Amino acid sequence: MPKLPPRPAVALATLAAGLLPLAATAVPASADPSETLTVDPTGTIAPDGTVTLSGTYSCVGNTGPVFVSSSLSQGSSTVRHGIGGSRALCDGVEHRWANTGKPSPEPAQPGAADIEATVMELHPLGGLPLPRFHAVQRQTIVLTQR
Repeated sequence: MPKLPPRPAVALATLAAGLLPLAATAVPASADPSETLTVDPTGTIAPDGTVTLSGTYSCVGNTGPVFVSSSLSQGSSTVRHGIGGSRALCDGVEHRWANTGKPSPEPAQPGAADIEATVMELHPLGGLPLPRFHAVQRQTIVLTQR
């Protein structure tokens, strides 16, 4: 691998060092008790392998776009499969969310699944959109064939 000339290497290192404190300050989860996230105890698998997960959320105080994301893993696998994402409205009111996705390369199977869902904002800080987590929920649910 070719080495960078000294000046670009120094510039890159300086930029990385300068961004590190920004990332550390922009990621704290909210302590607001009105921010909640639930995952329904069952999800579905369509005949084509598409998984649907759902639940409720409530959040407040955003300055950037907010999303509800979800992922699943099954069995002893440490691989998490993203199951869609949807826009969230942070107005302090409880809303429903539903995400769909098709795990690949291995399809989801009926039965227990470990789910992780997050309400995450792309919070603008110094011109960079950094993640700010409003709520996180991890739980085991049951996937059923539709």
